[in-house]
Amino acid sequence: MSGGGGGAQWNPYGGGPQPGLGWPPVPPGPVRRLTFGRLFNPIAVGRAVFTPSRPDRVNDPVVKRVQVVRTVVGLIAVTWMLLSYGAAPDADAVVDDRFGQIRTTLIALGVTFPVAVAVFIMAARPPHRRLFLRRAAKPAGALLALVTTLAVPRLITGLGYVDENTDWTASAGRVALLFALGAFLLWLAPFALYGIAQALVHVFRTADLHETVPPLLATLLVWEVALFDVFRGAYEGVPLGVRVVFLLGAPLTVTAAAMWELRRLRTRHGITLRAALLR
Repeated sequence: MSGGGGGAQWNPYGGGPQPGLGWPPVPPGPVRRLTFGRLFNPIAVGRAVFTPSRPDRVNDPVVKRVQVVRTVVGLIAVTWMLLSYGAAPDADAVVDDRFGQIRTTLIALGVTFPVAVAVFIMAARPPHRRLFLRRAAKPAGALLALVTTLAVPRLITGLGYVDENTDWTASAGRVALLFALGAFLLWLAPFALYGIAQALVHVFRTADLHETVPPLLATLLVWEVALFDVFRGAYEGVPLGVRVVFLLGAPLTVTAAAMWELRRLRTRHGITLRAALLR
């Protein structure tokens, strides 16, 4: 559908093409369908589950680079701090600490996501409410997929079918189960790691809901996690000054990046939260 004059493309959810900038600046790549053969590739499945795919979204490569750099630098900084100040005795402890924070983030997101999305949808005026409600399905699916993936190993052992005393050679069925579980977990590991990385960068593909949602939700989540870290006494044994820097560094950095992203969406692509909500 096009607006009047010059065949400019109409943006159905707020904003419009800016003179000389085009719309969108970089067309999203073609969506590759998941064939039966590609189901055996955990990265291909992860890409289909965890990356935004709405065809009319803004695909800004500069924003994506900033998101990736922010995520990588944050992980490196926290790992360095944990090892340098003895807060974690070895690399395994660092991994345990990071996965512990990921679990905390998932819990926070599991509570925050439906509330934040509900507020966003209710704040919009018709007909955008119905549009955003339909779009919320894929982000919700990505969140559910990652939570389920991280819970699978615990479910396998928790159900009592498998434990450290299991005799895998007791029967042919047990041997088949061993190979089936091994193959499944080998597939699941890269899928989970890829999903975690994409969830951090794309904030559970909430750009499929609207481009302004990822920076807003990321800001809310990072402050929630910082409060959890304060209450659970994270980074014990680290000097007070360094501890304060790491407790506040992530929220302040993510907030600054989010404000920059929102400003870029407004000035470069004509997309604003107010226009999306028809306010």
